[in-house]
Amino acid sequence: MPKPKSPAARLRKMLAAREDILVMPCCFDALSARLIEAAGFPLSFMSGFAVSAARLGMPDTGLISYGEMVDQGRNICSAVSIPMIGDGDTGYGNAVNVKRSVRGYADAGFDAVMIEDQVCPKRCGHTRGKQVVPRQEAIARVRAAVDARQEGADILILARTDARAGEGLTEDLIRAQAFAAAGADILFVEAPRSEDEMARICVEVPGIHMANMVENGDTPMLPPADLEALGYRIVAYPLTLLSAAMRAMRESLDVMKGGGHPNDRLLDFAELRRIVGFDDYYAEEARYATPTRVAGGPASTSVNRRGAAE
Repeated sequence: MPKPKSPAARLRKMLAAREDILVMPCCFDALSARLIEAAGFPLSFMSGFAVSAARLGMPDTGLISYGEMVDQGRNICSAVSIPMIGDGDTGYGNAVNVKRSVRGYADAGFDAVMIEDQVCPKRCGHTRGKQVVPRQEAIARVRAAVDARQEGADILILARTDARAGEGLTEDLIRAQAFAAAGADILFVEAPRSEDEMARICVEVPGIHMANMVENGDTPMLPPADLEALGYRIVAYPLTLLSAAMRAMRESLDVMKGGGHPNDRLLDFAELRRIVGFDDYYAEEARYATPTRVAGGPASTSVNRRGAAE
């Protein structure tokens, strides 16, 4: 699908125009991204946790590389037309690496990239053992990301801090305020532990805030309307689709292992083909059909088993 000339401008316009909260289910591959778009959601986010699980079968502990994430992101961005935010982890190195990573995510087609302040290797925001780099190093990462944007990378910067787990909410607020001052477009204070903490974040830190709703995680699972009332502009659901897909596959495998077949759990084959894109492919294929000539007879256009001209 064609992308606009400036993805960053498109997302910036969406954030300026929408007064209601943007609900953002997160994807992990091109197919999950297409399902999100088809369901009518206005944007999505490529979740590092989910990509690491789906692509490597490994945990989100810094095992997946920059190259693998950008490759996955390029496929995702090519499959949809809605704005897409990419998980850029720690930027994969020092501030200079951050700049390269930001440019790479922009080239892959992302509208925004998230850069966080954890040490490398990082960890999922709602797991144990998280550590963050010193404050000035964290700010330098965001400055480098903003510099990459100002030097031509067509992408917005989502700055994330994980300081709450080890250093407390006060340090979170100081870092988020510094990220905003450095020019970050969207702010993400990960894993606040109460509604009061969430309210403080939105009140004490200027800018556009994203909430992260991880089922059974550290942050209260609030409905979008309540998050909007607190001051959040975006709400991400990073693991919902991955978890739903894993449960459906596991339950289907259990049925098959028991000698049955999960027919009642499946999409109709025609619907499966449509979602994957066969109908669109057949229509496009028919545009380029060429006449065939039967020996000794006039030229004709044959019709294949699908009813499309060949």
